[in-house]
This record gives sequence, structure tokens and C-alpha cells, in this order.
Amino acid sequence: MSDTMATEKKARRDALNESHVWQVYARRKFEEPLHEIGNVMADDVELAKVYARSIYDEFAWVEMVIVPRETIVHVIET
Repeated sequence: MSDTMATEKKARRDALNESHVWQVYARRKFEEPLHEIGNVMADDVELAKVYARSIYDEFAWVEMVIVPRETIVHVIET
């Protein structure tokens, strides 16, 4: 990612007054793999959990996890 793109992303986050993007993964059945269902923006993990549960409540999930976007490691990036 270029410095310009990183600066633009930080500016967008700052404008939204949230500092962290959290990727949200969930599954409806235990035998299914986790699927990315979206993301939330929150300053801390507890708030991110509340946002994820309330925004993505359309199904009866058996599991939902959140991952800080900055911890994701790209193996192949275009």
C-alpha cells in the first residue's frame, strides 16, 4: 500500500471519529467455515463487539469473531 493511500485511509477514519477497523467473520452452522460478513469501526474491542452484534444480527449465528484489520497479513496483494 502506498503512503498516499495509507494517509487517505487514516484521514477517512479520523473523519469518522473512530480509530480502528475490525473485520467481522461469522458462521450459521458449526460445520460451515467462517465467512467474512463485513466490518465495523470502533475505538476498542468491547465497542467493536457491540457494533458487530447489532449491525450483523440478521441471522442466528453460532459463531462470530472480529479481527483488527491492521493485524491481517497479506500473502498475495494486488
